[in-house]
Amino acid sequence: MFLRTFGWSFAITAIGLVAAGLLWGAQGFGIVLILSILEISLSFDNAVVNATVLKRMNPYWQKIFLTVGVLIAVFGMRLVFPLLVVGLTAKLNPATVVDLALHSDKTHAGLTYGQYLEAANPAIAAFGGVFLLMIFLDFILGEKEYNWLAWIERPLEKVGKLEAFSSIVALVSLVLAANFFAEEHAETVLLAGVLGLVTYLAVNGLSSIFESGLEAEEEREEEAEKAGKPIMQVAGKAAFFLFLYLEVLDASFSFDGVVGAFAISSDIFQITLGLGIGAMYIRSLTVFLVRKGTLDDYVYLEHGAHYAIGALAAILLVGIKYHIPEIVTGLIGVAFIGLALGSSVVRNRREGADEEPELVGAGK
Repeated sequence: MFLRTFGWSFAITAIGLVAAGLLWGAQGFGIVLILSILEISLSFDNAVVNATVLKRMNPYWQKIFLTVGVLIAVFGMRLVFPLLVVGLTAKLNPATVVDLALHSDKTHAGLTYGQYLEAANPAIAAFGGVFLLMIFLDFILGEKEYNWLAWIERPLEKVGKLEAFSSIVALVSLVLAANFFAEEHAETVLLAGVLGLVTYLAVNGLSSIFESGLEAEEEREEEAEKAGKPIMQVAGKAAFFLFLYLEVLDASFSFDGVVGAFAISSDIFQITLGLGIGAMYIRSLTVFLVRKGTLDDYVYLEHGAHYAIGALAAILLVGIKYHIPEIVTGLIGVAFIGLALGSSVVRNRREGADEEPELVGAGK
């Protein structure tokens, strides 16, 4: 299963690194390798969250996520998206943006492509920060089957029963970020943040509408699960909007990686190749977690991933003004995942120890 799931990622890595060495020499090889590692470390929590959504989709849509989704992630988010952001924020025509991207040392009005993208950071950070904050809030304020940090989560579940409380918190956070971090970009930050909130509500809402039509199927699935029969998974329009939700989620996670990559290289093709290789591993890891049933075995992994998302949302909003090293972002995500995994292992051992006497008694 491991080789079947990660085979394409290994192959793309080998081809990509060889191509980087041939095109840009040893230095280019090293840059692409570093960018790949950067993307994986920043997006590990993304894989866990993706897996919680992907496991609800049938095998056909899981394949779509691994094929079409990869193309969108690599070429859409790592190549086309930065071009669009630079063009819209700097009000440059497409030809000028592409010319700047292809010639990293070339300037327009005194700025390079990388500098234009850095100037767009407040809008990017506000959009991504609010979108990810909504994901975190809806999880932490919602009812959960298991509580990891019960002393935090149980009181918040009670507060979360208030209508639209997560949206209120997100908007207040956006206003505070615009006031304390945006300075002359306050208007842009507010607009981008509101768009991030609207995007989340729209995609999540559309997905919920189609999922609500599957309640009868879900009840049958629960009966089938109790009877030991295979569980039916979401398909059709519901799966399409879940797929769309996954792509927007991936886009939000990639913001910090795309912007941070320009601190390592100003060559858009090196950046696309390096981040693209990393995105392949995140996709493969997502599918591996689903097929292996890891989230069912380690019940706190989802919690750890969402806490990492909350931390990333805060980092993006603070990053409107202050640069926070990408390694810090990556380490925070890995730390939350590691702690959640460790807590899950301890829980499983404790549960196993509690069940063992019963089994012994049954054997007698």
